[in-house]
Amino acid sequence: MSAASRRLHDFHGGLHLPDHKAESTGRPVRRAGIPERLVLPLQQHIGAPAEPQVQPGDPVLKGQRIATAPDYVSAPLHAPTSGRVVEIAEHPVPHPSGLSAACIVIEPDGEERWAELPPPMPDYVERDPAEIRERIRWAGIVGLGGAAFPTSVKVNPGPQRRIETLILNGAECEPYITCDDMLMRGQADQVVAGMQILRHLVDARECLIGVEDNKPEAIAALRQAIAEAGVDAEVVVVPTKYPSGGEKQLIKLLTGLEVPSQGLPAEIGVLVQNVGTAVAVAEAVLAGRPLISRLVTLTGGGIAEPGNLEVLIGTPAAALVREAGGYTPGVRRLILGGPMMGFALPHDDLPITKAANCLLGLTAEEAPDPDLPLPCIRCARCADACPANLLPQQLYWYARAKDLDRTQDYHLFDCIECGCCAYVCPSHIPLVQYYRYAKTETWALERERRKAEQARRRHEAKMARLARLEAERKARLRKKKQALEQKSAGEGDAKKAAIEAAMQRVAAKKAARQAFPEQASEAED
Repeated sequence: MSAASRRLHDFHGGLHLPDHKAESTGRPVRRAGIPERLVLPLQQHIGAPAEPQVQPGDPVLKGQRIATAPDYVSAPLHAPTSGRVVEIAEHPVPHPSGLSAACIVIEPDGEERWAELPPPMPDYVERDPAEIRERIRWAGIVGLGGAAFPTSVKVNPGPQRRIETLILNGAECEPYITCDDMLMRGQADQVVAGMQILRHLVDARECLIGVEDNKPEAIAALRQAIAEAGVDAEVVVVPTKYPSGGEKQLIKLLTGLEVPSQGLPAEIGVLVQNVGTAVAVAEAVLAGRPLISRLVTLTGGGIAEPGNLEVLIGTPAAALVREAGGYTPGVRRLILGGPMMGFALPHDDLPITKAANCLLGLTAEEAPDPDLPLPCIRCARCADACPANLLPQQLYWYARAKDLDRTQDYHLFDCIECGCCAYVCPSHIPLVQYYRYAKTETWALERERRKAEQARRRHEAKMARLARLEAERKARLRKKKQALEQKSAGEGDAKKAAIEAAMQRVAAKKAARQAFPEQASEAED
């Protein structure tokens, strides 16, 4: 089907924002230098944190696995370069909470010596999909669009879910961010190669690559790569509208299908992967290389030389800012991510993780002080702008009142935290902050419920075990008592028989004395 003949659909709400893309696309992508140290958080993905398999003082090689995935929903970690592990300890990590987490700290040696890697799989079509999923799991690949969900899990929807459509997400709708755009321009062949591997894994009937119409160079490069590879796939150009890159919104745009509330795309036969994730899959399968670097956009009025860098995972943000010419005099705030869904960093001594796609330095003009929030005037602009078709005003009221059960009634967890509602609110209410608070509190309560349920089950199991032990003890006592009673009864019968025998002997002697008194007298003499 040609791009012209495919019917596009629309999703509710959304915004048309100034994209600020040109600032960072004027320079070619270049590789960032190796920093003095790399800080690698063990939690860079959704799921259980990775577990270290190295110790302080251990030498490591580039691509060597340094932490394993303990659970199915988890991802291992690899050394981005050769060097030495200097410590495994708590360090500040990029997170809205500002808290610290366990990290492996590597001091590079500058030699870039590679570890022994697994052999490439150019014949992946002839291999079992489970073998390819295991390679993807080994490589530590997670979603590079921001969610960081382990890819090996996502490409295994299970036998009950048939994937009809594979979608590569190249929309990159948030302002300022251009790393996916530059990736598609420069590595379109790898994007297509990764797409083919993913298609083989899920046996999808069709493949679509969704790209916003403000990326003409990327669109042309992808179409050329598809033509040269001779594959059956389509680049679908979608209107520039935020947040068209949201998973559910892109699915609606391209297919007209809607993901059920709190459901998964696989439930309607769709799998969505970021274009960066596709390139990482191609690297793992076709070259045997793990995920140790990614493209990161450095942009904003506070960055002297905006552009895109290929960055080793674990590189401190401060080192990247220096690579981009440093800060401008007017810099006011450093944000990880975009202006809509990113969060401000307290300082720049924080590492780049697998989920980090942009460092945004904003000036006072770009990031003015927020206005003081005013009472809600019930204008419903938030509902008009919500791409998830929710009722943000109701969610706000119940979140503010800490009525978490009612927030669930209004589908709190369908909120993608895109910020459209807060952007259009004339009362300047920080709506997304309330939703994040409600989600965090709900998760905390759910964890407490699970802990309480586990404690209840453990208590019931303990009481059942104690009851069983008590019953067994009483049974043993009854058995012992019965044995003693039987023994006592046997001993009593024997004693009684002996007494009766003695009495019989006495009676016999008495009878004999009475019958023969003379003999008895002689015996006495």
